[in-house]
Amino acid sequence: MGDYDEDTAFLGQTGPYFWTTFFLLNTVFVSTGFNGLYIVFVGATPEHHCLIPDVNLTEEWTKAIIPFTIVDGEEVNSQCSRYRLDVVRNLSAEGYIPGRNVNLTNLEQEGCLDGWNYSKEIYQSNIVTEWDLVCDDQWKVPFASSTLFVGYLFGSLISGYLSDRFGRKKVVFISLGAQCVSVLLQSFSRSWKMFCIMFLFVGASQISIYISAFVLGTEVLSKTMRVLFTTLGAFLFYCIGYMTLPWIAYGIREWRTLLAVLSATAVVYIPLWWFIPESPRWLITQGRVEEAEAIVRDAARKNKVEAPTVIFKESEQETGQKMYNVNLNVMTFTYIIIQIVFFSFLRMAINIGYFGLSLNTSNLSGDPFMNCFLSATTEVPAYVVSTWLLRKCPRRALLSSFLAIGGGVLLLIQFIPDTLQYVALALEMTGKFGFTMAFSIVYIYTAEIYPTVLRNVGMGMCSSAARIGSITAPYVIYLGTYNKVLPYILMGSLTIASSVVNFFLPETFNRDLPETVEQMQECQGGNGRKNPPIQHEAKSDIHTLTP
Repeated sequence: MGDYDEDTAFLGQTGPYFWTTFFLLNTVFVSTGFNGLYIVFVGATPEHHCLIPDVNLTEEWTKAIIPFTIVDGEEVNSQCSRYRLDVVRNLSAEGYIPGRNVNLTNLEQEGCLDGWNYSKEIYQSNIVTEWDLVCDDQWKVPFASSTLFVGYLFGSLISGYLSDRFGRKKVVFISLGAQCVSVLLQSFSRSWKMFCIMFLFVGASQISIYISAFVLGTEVLSKTMRVLFTTLGAFLFYCIGYMTLPWIAYGIREWRTLLAVLSATAVVYIPLWWFIPESPRWLITQGRVEEAEAIVRDAARKNKVEAPTVIFKESEQETGQKMYNVNLNVMTFTYIIIQIVFFSFLRMAINIGYFGLSLNTSNLSGDPFMNCFLSATTEVPAYVVSTWLLRKCPRRALLSSFLAIGGGVLLLIQFIPDTLQYVALALEMTGKFGFTMAFSIVYIYTAEIYPTVLRNVGMGMCSSAARIGSITAPYVIYLGTYNKVLPYILMGSLTIASSVVNFFLPETFNRDLPETVEQMQECQGGNGRKNPPIQHEAKSDIHTLTP
């Protein structure tokens, strides 16, 4: 097969065709920002206490029937218990006054047998208030969050096969449709179980959109535009959707309506079918050279350049792929497995921290909508700065530094008094910045480590570990119901440990991407050839696996 980049070099590196395709593809990622974290609002737990039925209690007993409990050193009304209603009713009828004639500490308590009363100050309704996912059932909220990430795992496993089989463009738009339908059906959920099942499909379709669109962009765009697309484009447009989400949720406080509106946004993508091209590279691998040439000639027309009479001069209809025999001795095999284990630990720790902080925004002090917006906003400079630093700095030191920043800040939060809420919020946003930086750096670092013949295997295993981290993240946040500092201690300690582990990995900055195991050993042994920033070319490998 000929060299596609050489055969299409006449198109240039920029131009109207490439810029139009760049922006249209990136708009697809806005939908992943909309739908990736709406559980922050849909699954938020408002203030609540036991519902007291109308049983003719005096005003004093109506106020006193909810006992007080100590939470983080403060005395607050119990959310999961009340004094026994029949006892209180009798005492009220006999004219006893709580605290004066009756010692409340001696009264027997019971659960919220008649349900709960929820504050509607922030949320009119969500899955917590509709299905009473509090007290003994509060574990169902992090479980629902985890189903989204389980869907990510399944979607990442099948989307690559589907896009190779049916084409990148088809899978992008089919996934957009599947996401729209899944979110819409989820808004009609009649039970928590149905909500979780539909969340699996939401996650699978969302990751499929991300992966397929990323592959399509890296294959359609020129080398120059590809670097911009893989380092800033998709991430920033995802952030646009993420930053817009809290304001949509602010205007729509009822969860079913919110999901219906979010699903309806997919309608705007229908016209893009006629403007976003299929990947010519994929068409060539399928033997559909005429279709690929038609797309390239259309690109030449839009870029106002003249296409040659025959574009693909080599025999582009070869369908066989070169097979590599990877013969590993015990030492090399052990070395590669250790690297995979180390990177898996890194990816898992970063995902726990990133998604843990993202999902925790509704639990922070202050306005949850503003907190979510600030959390999203901190990602924008993180991606810009990481793109610049990746061109200048060694990967190992860079990754460890931001892991240490993210983890260290989280460990500091527990020492901030409740009176300094803005300091704690600033520290949390700093931690989010550090995790986002690490999130973007670790992808390119992972791809640069492995040789081409093992890169997909290594990335696939590390990606699976990353999914374990994201699935675990909601439960890490759930620990905050027992003690609000526990999630920060766990995430901070795990991140600091991963920054130390990172120093045992080899440096890859300014080295050629290894093609074989032997080249990998030479490069990582210190004899690798220097090569100015080719690393960004590896980004296409990275992001075709997970976001």
